[in-house]
Amino acid sequence: MYDNWEELKNNCMNCRKCALGETRTNLVFGVGNPNAEVLFIGEGPGEQEDLRGEPFVGRAGQLLDKMLAVIDLDRNKNIYIANMVKCRPPKNRDPKPEEQEQCINWLRNQTKLIRPKIIVCLGRISASKIIKPDIKITREHGIFFERNGTLLMATLHPAALLRNPNQKPEAMKDYFKLRDKIREICDHTYTE
Repeated sequence: MYDNWEELKNNCMNCRKCALGETRTNLVFGVGNPNAEVLFIGEGPGEQEDLRGEPFVGRAGQLLDKMLAVIDLDRNKNIYIANMVKCRPPKNRDPKPEEQEQCINWLRNQTKLIRPKIIVCLGRISASKIIKPDIKITREHGIFFERNGTLLMATLHPAALLRNPNQKPEAMKDYFKLRDKIREICDHTYTE
């Protein structure tokens, strides 16, 4: 575990623990405010993220930014966004369990340094790793779980919402629940 954000990032950028490190264009460490009270966790970088070195910058990221804006959250101000794995799986496939295991300590260290009050898992892959292995994302999204003083919530992945736009209203309800919870327990995310 690294106690310093820059040391963590520099070491992560040089990681070659799994085969994904050999095929990446850019490692995608994360983006946002490292002092945020809310941490969003996706599954892994896609093509656009790999090219730019930043999470959620493609079509799904644009949708995520719009949904965040509705509840006054912004990746450049009051949240942090990271992924389960830091390198793009080939052809945007789901990260394999062994790839997740090789990468999870980077995410754990980020989480330790950020010390978020709320973690939001974007999609089934991160929710099953972070919240519980048998999570049913279509039934359990928007529900808060508590672990060691941190609230955890899963919501539908923005890419899934692009494929199934009729799920957007349900997902938006999750974001409104999140906004209400932030207002209830967080100190700095909203300035009234």
